Amino acid sequence: MVVTPERILFDDGNHKFILLEDYGHGQMVQTNVFLIVDSGKGMLLDPGGHKLFKPLFSDIAQLIGVQNIDYIFLSHQDPDIVAGINGWLMTTNAIALVSKWWLRFIPHYGLDKYVEPRLKGLEDEGGIIRLGNSDIFIIPGHFMHSPGNFQVYDPVSKILFSGDMFFSFGIDYMFVNEDDEIEKHLKEYVEPFVKRFMGGKQVFKAYAQMLREIDEIFGIEMIAPQHGAIIKGHDNVMKVIEWVENLEAGPDIIAPVFQIPKNRLKF
Repeated sequence: MVVTPERILFDDGNHKFILLEDYGHGQMVQTNVFLIVDSGKGMLLDPGGHKLFKPLFSDIAQLIGVQNIDYIFLSHQDPDIVAGINGWLMTTNAIALVSKWWLRFIPHYGLDKYVEPRLKGLEDEGGIIRLGNSDIFIIPGHFMHSPGNFQVYDPVSKILFSGDMFFSFGIDYMFVNEDDEIEKHLKEYVEPFVKRFMGGKQVFKAYAQMLREIDEIFGIEMIAPQHGAIIKGHDNVMKVIEWVENLEAGPDIIAPVFQIPKNRLKF
């Protein structure tokens, strides 16, 4: 596989942030798989299920060699993130990182007992890991949408990997650039998923405050979700933070459906 230039989101010669091929086909939800590389060492973000394993393995073998994958980041427990993890742990020496709340659940995907020790649980606060010669921040994203959920911030590229947050679907474009209509993108393609799947305004306000602090210290130039379009440009990032800070979702709006059902189901 040759990575096309638009998929190399950042490259300073030593540090790279790469969007790999879209491996989702048929009924599978579209997914973005990302690879962070520093000094030849890699961190794979949300590698997906069994059908993604073979083509993704082949691509990474060509890019940096699978033996150079030090970390596999699992933002939460969903199958489009975790289902193929046994293959990765069996074929690499990588450490897999996931919320501690999912350590007893992930083995149900068929995790071999010999690789279970390399599945490491993260405390709710997240933390900082060393990849090559750079620090990578694992930041809380709880209840967006999973109760044990993390995101990744890379201070070298200034890219935020937001996982399912800012998921967009039904689109035919890969990027939202600074001269594009970010408000239209959020309203039409992000809001329907976020309002259904995310944890509501109390979570959003705390999350927005954290992102503002990250931006003030390091800067955020791009938001890269696991599904849909990547949001480019600092101005767009600030608009996204302001938008989510004032949004209602999930428990804020779901109460009306809690009624005794009246419709009879027929299949």
